[in-house]
Amino acid sequence: MAVKWIGGHSSSILCLNVNSEGLVASGAERGELTLWDGGGTPAGQLQLPEVDDVTSVVFSPCCPTRLYTSHGETISLLDVRSLKEPVERFHVNEEEINCLSVNETDSFLAAADDSGAIKVMDLENKKVTRTLRHSNICSSVAFRPQRPQSLVSCGLDMQVMLWNLQKARPLWTTNLQECEAQEKSPQSAGQFFNPPLAHSLSVASCGNLFGCGAQDGKVRIFRVTGVKFECELEFQGHSLGVSQVLFMPGAYWLLTGGNDGKVLLWDVNSDIGKQLKSPAKSLQRRKAHAPASTRKDGKLNKVTSNEHTRVLPKVTIEHGEKVNWITCAEIKGSKRVLVADQSSSVSMYPLPEH
Repeated sequence: MAVKWIGGHSSSILCLNVNSEGLVASGAERGELTLWDGGGTPAGQLQLPEVDDVTSVVFSPCCPTRLYTSHGETISLLDVRSLKEPVERFHVNEEEINCLSVNETDSFLAAADDSGAIKVMDLENKKVTRTLRHSNICSSVAFRPQRPQSLVSCGLDMQVMLWNLQKARPLWTTNLQECEAQEKSPQSAGQFFNPPLAHSLSVASCGNLFGCGAQDGKVRIFRVTGVKFECELEFQGHSLGVSQVLFMPGAYWLLTGGNDGKVLLWDVNSDIGKQLKSPAKSLQRRKAHAPASTRKDGKLNKVTSNEHTRVLPKVTIEHGEKVNWITCAEIKGSKRVLVADQSSSVSMYPLPEH
């Protein structure tokens, strides 16, 4: 059963983040921002100007009192010790921002917006140093841990891209619909009715694995090698679109949240291991459904769906409401998953020790 954190908002909560000291920030519709202590009690509230929806909240990885928030086309920097007027405001995006990411050295901030642009700000000089582009809404952007100049992004153009801040063009791009077309037989025309619009990204602590959740209900795990990445694993995570993916800190455990009202926990490391060790056995068992060759550009892509590898979630949480955001927090010595949905409360669930 969920523990409900109430009293912080009057509108639907859209985003969550937690700092290294266990302080949780939540942003909601109509400019509402709330800070929570680990016990679920509001520790501070702010009404941001212009009453634009607060779409992303991100604590600085270096300084737990610095909180970056996006509302409308604006980024506000707040000091959580004194939650008043923003310390600084940046207006660099031309359309509504969907996602913020700060690199681990707190030197660059990336803001992805509805125009498909990702504005990358040098936080020391307070200037935009790069504008990276998708051809449709950019839904998610994430800097890679241990590589402060490198980031990944995805969008409703079905593109997943790897970037380096030295270059304005992506180092590598994968179109999720092309992956689908390669993998499926010609009979499966249903794919075109539910294209894999990409909603969310999360990079594991190692910086080399990242997960992507899409509208087709699938979760894809990519591995970065040098200046490119390949799909290592693909599995049906949800019966409706996957709105959120989150690698838990220091582990290869992935949390996913969906429009089907479920929150699932996956052991990505063990599933990739299974796939790489014995793909032949599982393929023989299901020979009738073997996928078409996934050869592209002369290379064989290591895409295997859970039809063959039987990837199953380790934990299933029947949340019941469409998931807007998930985050993971250590509260009283135990890991908890926090879920934001269409309501004005945060739901907290225990996670098993692993």
